[in-house]
Amino acid sequence: MTTTADTPQTPEATAPSQGKPGGGLRGRLDSLPKPVRWAVLALLVAGAYLLPYAADVPVLGPQLVTEGIDWASALFNVSYFVLLALGLNVVVGFAGLLDLGYVGFYAVGAYTVALLASGDSVFGTKWTWLATIPIAIAIALFSGLILGWPTLRLRGDYLAIVTLGFAEIIRITADSTPDFLRGDQGFTGIPHPPGTFSDGTPVFGVRDATPYFWLGVTIIIIVVLALRNLERSRVGRSWLAIREDEEAAEVMGVRTVKYKLWAFAIGACVGGLGGVLFAGQNGFVNSAMFQLQLSILVLAGVVMGGSGNMAGAILGGALISYIPDRLRGTQILDRDAYEYRYLLFGVIIILIMIFRPQGLIPSRRRALELKDRAREVAPQ
Repeated sequence: MTTTADTPQTPEATAPSQGKPGGGLRGRLDSLPKPVRWAVLALLVAGAYLLPYAADVPVLGPQLVTEGIDWASALFNVSYFVLLALGLNVVVGFAGLLDLGYVGFYAVGAYTVALLASGDSVFGTKWTWLATIPIAIAIALFSGLILGWPTLRLRGDYLAIVTLGFAEIIRITADSTPDFLRGDQGFTGIPHPPGTFSDGTPVFGVRDATPYFWLGVTIIIIVVLALRNLERSRVGRSWLAIREDEEAAEVMGVRTVKYKLWAFAIGACVGGLGGVLFAGQNGFVNSAMFQLQLSILVLAGVVMGGSGNMAGAILGGALISYIPDRLRGTQILDRDAYEYRYLLFGVIIILIMIFRPQGLIPSRRRALELKDRAREVAPQ
């Protein structure tokens, strides 16, 4: 009699630890004593919360500050791009599924907030921003399941085309329903997150984006902790098996469709959360904000940072947001350098694929895979 299990017994999962740290940043961090490791992480978190004040540092500040957008707003943009990169990394990096329509889940989260909280909505409910969060996450998760269930038997380019179509369906539906999703006219008056200072001034106002950035960092920390636990669980090991060889994973007893659905649903939740954060700060949502280029940009960030590694996704998400904002106000050939952002990232991706194909901060397994493949194709 044969038995199957949901998770393959990979060498990584079954082999005892040899006490030798892996290479790279994560390997060096893991090699530190536990108290030191926690102290380093605490310093990194504290540094993230203090970033809004980096502009005041005499030497460093002028090099960091963005010209065409205030520093706090640039940091807030970084926070929701990092959220999107973390969510897409679940689908692309952990499970190995090519998703070109991730902006669709971002739109679902933002539109859910708008429909429930804006005075322009046909529902007229005018919920608080905080009350919309669980509904937005649930609808984003449901959207991931709806997209995933009929399409995840597809692979490679076919799956990518279907996901791309999903994002375009969301945008075109918004354009085609002016009475419901309001197209280009959009939703106004979306409430900001709650909270007031002792003098009655709102914490989350329209002049200072710093509290929104702090909120974004807090959400990112929660998401990273949740994804880290998932990555180390049976679900994470199943994603790894699917990414490496889906057919072999099926032979080993992994329910591939089930775990790919998990990846799509969890990635959709994080993307929807990014949309919730954006809508709460911007106070306005319309269809023009959810173009296909945004999906490609986030995917570029995941690839640049290091697919399959959360630290890489965070770095990549930060770069694709910060670099264009840093270029604002700089003139190149009589045009604002911001307009060349897609060209710039295209060149960066090509250079990374040539000189560091594993990304800037790769996962240890991904780096080893690329080294093995390089040996296989090297001339004897």
